[in-house]
Amino acid sequence: MFSNGVAERCVGNCRRDLLDHVIVLNERHLKRLMNEYVRYYHEDRTHLGLNKQTPGGREIAKCREACSNVVSIPRLGGLHHRYDLAAWARSQINSEQNRG
Repeated sequence: MFSNGVAERCVGNCRRDLLDHVIVLNERHLKRLMNEYVRYYHEDRTHLGLNKQTPGGREIAKCREACSNVVSIPRLGGLHHRYDLAAWARSQINSEQNRG
């Protein structure tokens, strides 16, 4: 029998980042959590192998003012957070609302 290191790492990350911290109620709940986790993993979670970037290619917020406010955006029901500059976060939230 052989192992797939990529699949094992993916399952391990999901378990450590999500499943060790929540109680899954049913199959539908698990599917929703997994969809949110995949979105978080690709759009918000930084990866050392990608030079602290995200697989989805998240744009880097540029600070125009010396004292910009940082906001915390909850992900996975508040289990993890994404941190952005306040003005940048507002523009991203508005674009997400326009898409969905």
